[in-house]
Amino acid sequence: MKRLNKRIGFIGGGNMGAAMINGLIESGLCEPSEIWASDVREARLRQLNDAYKINVTDENKKILDEADILILAVKPQDMDGVLQAIASTFPRTIKGVKLFISIAAGFPIKRIEGHLYSTLDENSKGLLPIVRVMPNTPALVLAGMAVMAGNQYAKESDLSQARMILEAIGKVIELQEEDLDAVTALSGSGPAYIFYVIESLVEAGTGLGLRPSHALSLTLETIKGSVKLLEETGEGAASLRKKVTSKGGTTEAALSVMERHKVKTHLIEAIRAAARRSQELSSP
Repeated sequence: MKRLNKRIGFIGGGNMGAAMINGLIESGLCEPSEIWASDVREARLRQLNDAYKINVTDENKKILDEADILILAVKPQDMDGVLQAIASTFPRTIKGVKLFISIAAGFPIKRIEGHLYSTLDENSKGLLPIVRVMPNTPALVLAGMAVMAGNQYAKESDLSQARMILEAIGKVIELQEEDLDAVTALSGSGPAYIFYVIESLVEAGTGLGLRPSHALSLTLETIKGSVKLLEETGEGAASLRKKVTSKGGTTEAALSVMERHKVKTHLIEAIRAAARRSQELSSP
């Protein structure tokens, strides 16, 4: 079983942080004794300790002292304050490597560097590599899709460690940071679009007389099966759609309504709107 052999510290103990802690332990990458978490909520720290038997503290300085890898898992609006506080504790010269992994949406690497590197020389900056990550909520059930991008000081060994952590909660690909607005719009917000479609399909089914439980089961299994068919056949979505659509049949009747109302066009525009908003939130 692969082991990370690093001490991991979570600054912020929310749902995504908890999902990552669970993934690290379930995968065998880390022992609970190798994981630390801080949070401002005492009750949340008790929950994390009870659930995972990890080390907990209400002091971020303790995380900085104990961990080799620090995962910034606080809300974006709290990041500036947290980073300023961390940077204020740095000695004049950094002696050991500490990898920072941020999962805060819309918080660019340059802004993180502005805080962490503000008083450091070039050598010390190189000892604090930064990897920015855009995960999504299926990570809560170890089925996440994450994208990561490292800064100029992130070596392949740093990226490999980040990759191992993220693979414990799903899948991960590496892209450039400039791609993360598109990633946020597509996979970051994507689960909400899928849930919206599921809501609509279930509502349609119940409107046609099905029990809600039956409509939900039919919807979920149809989606699961369609994804599996797409993955295992290697065919494109458009090709498979055409195979389901018989001329003059029921599927064609439904798709003609969608085409008439420009569902695809509106969906693409919605995702573009999400990307624009992500870009706005990333701006200082």
